[in-house]
Amino acid sequence: MELNFYLTRLNEEAKKSINNFENQITKIAVGRANPALISKIKINYYESIISLEEIAAISIASPLQLLVKPYDMSIIKTIEKAIMDNKINVSIANEGHQLRLTYPQMTTDKRVEMTKQLSTLTEQARVSIRQIRQEINKLIKSDSDLSEDLQKQFLDNIQKEIDRNIEKINVLSKEKEKDLLTI
Repeated sequence: MELNFYLTRLNEEAKKSINNFENQITKIAVGRANPALISKIKINYYESIISLEEIAAISIASPLQLLVKPYDMSIIKTIEKAIMDNKINVSIANEGHQLRLTYPQMTTDKRVEMTKQLSTLTEQARVSIRQIRQEINKLIKSDSDLSEDLQKQFLDNIQKEIDRNIEKINVLSKEKEKDLLTI
């Protein structure tokens, strides 16, 4: 097969891994109210499971507060319970027509803990990319139509692409770490 086949497959898999990593790191609190922390919470709305962002307006009230205004006021208790069930470190005030989520001020210890959590997620993302490389390399090596020189060339190109993807993960991680350590 051609190099493009392998590169396309690698890029599709790597994109999934990087998107997953981005979603995971948005859930790490940075000491500021962030709608992304709660927008994907799933709510049972009339026997359908949908995300919070689909049934409520989420806005930032202050650096440490979010407002959640459901479009249908009858589900405000359901939303409140779903947020509590997600064990997000926030205090919730039900104001009747909206929920006010207040995030606690982050301590230095908490920032260090979040940085460690970020490091773990970053390493998991790198491992995921390396596993993709292993799978693609196996495919290349098992392709009997490729000469040894062509295999070597393909493997080198795959490695360059892997290095590029790992660098993307490192850049995202550094940005998030900077956010975490900024007071």
